[in-house]
Amino acid sequence: MKYAFFKGKIVPFSDAKIGIMTHAFNYGTGVFEGIRGYWNSEKKQIFILKLREHYERFQRSTNLALKTDLKYSFEELESFTLELARKNDYKEDIYIRPIYYKSQEKIGLGLIGIDDDFCMYVAPFGAYLDVAKGIKVCVSRWWRISAQSIPQGAKITGTYINSSLAKAEALEKGYDEAILLSHEKTVAEGSGENLFLIKDGRLITPPLSETILPGITRMCVMELARNELGLETIERQVQQKELYEADELFFCGTGAQISPIISVDDKNIKDGRVGLITKKLQDIYFEIAKGDNPKYSDWLTPVY
Repeated sequence: MKYAFFKGKIVPFSDAKIGIMTHAFNYGTGVFEGIRGYWNSEKKQIFILKLREHYERFQRSTNLALKTDLKYSFEELESFTLELARKNDYKEDIYIRPIYYKSQEKIGLGLIGIDDDFCMYVAPFGAYLDVAKGIKVCVSRWWRISAQSIPQGAKITGTYINSSLAKAEALEKGYDEAILLSHEKTVAEGSGENLFLIKDGRLITPPLSETILPGITRMCVMELARNELGLETIERQVQQKELYEADELFFCGTGAQISPIISVDDKNIKDGRVGLITKKLQDIYFEIAKGDNPKYSDWLTPVY
């Protein structure tokens, strides 16, 4: 990383530092977004995917979790993002991480009356999971945090210890990722990703009531399945046993993109290969993200 946005301006990345007494560092009182930019070598352009939608969710997260409002408008946030991306001048896929956090150096719990601030960095970022060959996952012993425990629908820094524990469990057992169940012991999501399954030509995903994040990539997948493949998505509770009986499974998210799942708990999904519908969705998604499908150009914000 070369430059970051910190304390209201762009600074060298090495200068963007917080103190060890910072409230967010001690208590997890921050919210964030994950935003991808895709490099198109032929067009010499980075296309940022769903920039406004990410900042709209960022604002909701700030209101829900930090009990405050963003100090910048959407237009300002988008301008900062583009300026920072240009300043870093990467010619490859990138990941953008805006963070709104309780910045005061203060001991003590709470949110009201504690100073907050905004920062952001940009980093080169390729495939987080193997989107070509598919991944092997397990069902975690950790459950998704319930809506009675913490606001749902927000990307809160402190709550990601839940996903981190599930991911660590998966890696310790030799898997790539984990699936978490909800408090009702139905399927919730992956450790940071939304989950879809395909059975008898139907696309199925857990509903938002399962305390899952309202994923932006999730909404993209549902739109593409409907518009391009003629598949409507059924949002309903999913039982654990349905995972093993699915024709296809995949995760989706900013980091995961569209990541096929080829086995769950050492049980192959069908023949243990990437499914045909998943592959079609992947191809359409990446064509759009890289700026090669003008039909969906309104999803993208060019950097240069």
